[in-house]
Amino acid sequence: MKVSCVAEMRELDRTAIEKYGIADALLMENAGLAVYAVLLEQTGIKGKRFVVFCGGGNNGGDGLVVARKLHSNGGEVKVFLLSNPEKFKGSAKANFEIASRLPIEMQRVESLDAIKSDVLHSEIIVDAIFGTGLTREVGGLYREVIELINRSNRSGKTVLSVDIPSGVHGDTGHVMGVAVRADYTVTFGLPKIGNLLYPGYELGGRLYVTHISFPPKIYTADALKIAINHPPKLPPRNAAGHKKTFGEALFIAGASSYYGAPYFAALSFMKAGGGYARLAAPKSVTRVIAAKGSEIVFAPQQETAAGSISLANRTALLELAQKMQMVVIGPGLSLDDEAQQLTRQLTAEIDRPLLLDGDGITALSQDLDIIRHRPAETILTPHLGEMSRLTGLSAAEIAADSVPVLQRAAADLGAIIVLKGAHSLTGYPDARVFINMSGNSGMASAGSGDVLSGTIAAMFGLGLSPDEAARMGVFIHGLSGDLAANDKGEDGITAQDILDYLPLAVKTTREGLSEALQDRYIGARVV
Repeated sequence: MKVSCVAEMRELDRTAIEKYGIADALLMENAGLAVYAVLLEQTGIKGKRFVVFCGGGNNGGDGLVVARKLHSNGGEVKVFLLSNPEKFKGSAKANFEIASRLPIEMQRVESLDAIKSDVLHSEIIVDAIFGTGLTREVGGLYREVIELINRSNRSGKTVLSVDIPSGVHGDTGHVMGVAVRADYTVTFGLPKIGNLLYPGYELGGRLYVTHISFPPKIYTADALKIAINHPPKLPPRNAAGHKKTFGEALFIAGASSYYGAPYFAALSFMKAGGGYARLAAPKSVTRVIAAKGSEIVFAPQQETAAGSISLANRTALLELAQKMQMVVIGPGLSLDDEAQQLTRQLTAEIDRPLLLDGDGITALSQDLDIIRHRPAETILTPHLGEMSRLTGLSAAEIAADSVPVLQRAAADLGAIIVLKGAHSLTGYPDARVFINMSGNSGMASAGSGDVLSGTIAAMFGLGLSPDEAARMGVFIHGLSGDLAANDKGEDGITAQDILDYLPLAVKTTREGLSEALQDRYIGARVV
């Protein structure tokens, strides 16, 4: 499913109105009807007590449509207006005028005390205060009302937000001072970025989307570059295949005191379905890892005095890389100067698809032209701090506008970039970005990113293109973490748990997700 930014949604509205003649009033009516349909399904209508909070824009107009439908079908409705109704324009104004002729009680909110009793005695609250265009911090009476809604939600009242929880930024998911916590959100046209990125995603509850009569041609257009990560199918496994049929990957990783990262990266390749993992790690590290990961084929490397991979290994590593289908550089490599130099030289000369993670990304951040000039595909898997090194932006600046930052960086470097985090983002040089829905907070532990590196490499080994392998690897990695959490809970999950559940994650993906997992990973349910 495609996802839009706020500006793109405005353009979709304009196209629907001007090109297809779908009146603005019809779009608003369809939006309100979809909200009503969700309320009917989830809470019931007849005899239920509703309060509808309406702001002064089109979001408030949508709320007035909802109030009219609730009243028409037997709900007890009271509308609270948070703006002068004279400010309503167009379809919102028309719906206010209609509601004014009906026996629907409407009250302009002047103080919180005047509405507390009505809210207290309601059962369901509809939040139609702000839409997706909010750009300023929420303060004053608006803040007080949102805090009242949230207190009511905590006391057991059902809250539904119209388009996006009021106070959530439509393009980032960030909270603009304070935001509604909803049980349900019905968004219009397409999900917005802010509906799917944290904390907006968590505040929205169960997300629904209605296409409000948009022709599929406009909401599935190639020009819309952002989408939920519904990854491609895995190729059938060759019943007569041998170990090299399912991919050969070289992992250049590890240093003194960094034993886990190379182990998790190389073994996860095999646990996710890859056939042949070769690990080039310092000799002293190799002995330790071999005792635990005996399935891995080792290429012990000369090491520096600091215990990192020596630059003297360069020629042999290049020759070895030529025999592999994919190379992964970086997990636990260390920041030792010689290892960092080696990484830059190898990256410039290896003509195989290459994944750079961790310390490998740090090495290349010193000379990004090496990535720009690579002849083969490059996949980068940075966390926020490593993305800061790649872009020169602070972590706060990246977090504040993650999708556009990712789009610019992927285009600039000509690389596939997986920006790791809650709902990881996979970006491509052509501006496509996929928002991943699998994974959980238990995966925020050391070594998890190393497992991701090996999982992506495994997807390539199973026959996907680097483009598809990145998306599928991110999804499988998150699914593995979710399966582990389902059995063990999120507290205390380690990289070993994620690695151990990889075979089941791949099996589950091949055979079909359970209804519960499908419901979660779909991102938004169409109504």
